[in-house]
Amino acid sequence: MNSTTISDEELDRLARRRAAAKLGWYAHATVYVLVNLFLFVLATKTGGHRWSVYPAIGWGLGLAFHGIGVFILGPGCSMRENMVRRERERLQRERHGSGS
Repeated sequence: MNSTTISDEELDRLARRRAAAKLGWYAHATVYVLVNLFLFVLATKTGGHRWSVYPAIGWGLGLAFHGIGVFILGPGCSMRENMVRRERERLQRERHGSGS
């Protein structure tokens, strides 16, 4: 739990920001699936080498990094909040140790 209190407005702003980030990832994932299905069908119909796997891998990595940013490192996520809390405490110790 944070040592600072969060106002209702800040809490609402954070909730809206996190929801928008998650919706953005879901839209990204939906477009990824639809486009790569189209590319797979196109590659299958034209025969020969299955080239559609290459854009799927490249784009899939981008989608994975986007997901990490949203669900693991995004605003309000526990890992990020713990890092912010520790950094805030360290800065406060430095300020109080050298300021007075």
